[in-house]
Amino acid sequence: QVRLLESGGGSVQAGGALRLSCAASGSTDCMAWFRRTPGKEREGVGAIRSEGGSTWYAPTMKGRFAISRDDAKNTLYLQMNSLKPEDTAMYTCAARVGACGRTWYDTSQYTSWGQGTQVTVSS
Repeated sequence: QVRLLESGGGSVQAGGALRLSCAASGSTDCMAWFRRTPGKEREGVGAIRSEGGSTWYAPTMKGRFAISRDDAKNTLYLQMNSLKPEDTAMYTCAARVGACGRTWYDTSQYTSWGQGTQVTVSS
């Protein structure tokens, strides 16, 4: 397992943008972003395999959100554009051993989780 630390959350108006970061204590294979709002289940945002390879996104976020990673820095990023009030959530990064796949959104696959960073979008 690796330790994960998110940063970059905050408050923004609708239509704005934020860039989240997730620093890992070591190298990882598949890394992903999830989010959760009170009263709802954790939702997958997207995932990326190591060495800047393939990416996966939840259909509702594809086109507005972009995942990237810098393996030299062991850091995962989430660029969020055109933010909406419904994007308000606690965003958490996760990592697992092994490549991402079509079931990247399955939380049981991930062995390392960060504490999360809050994103609040006002209308």
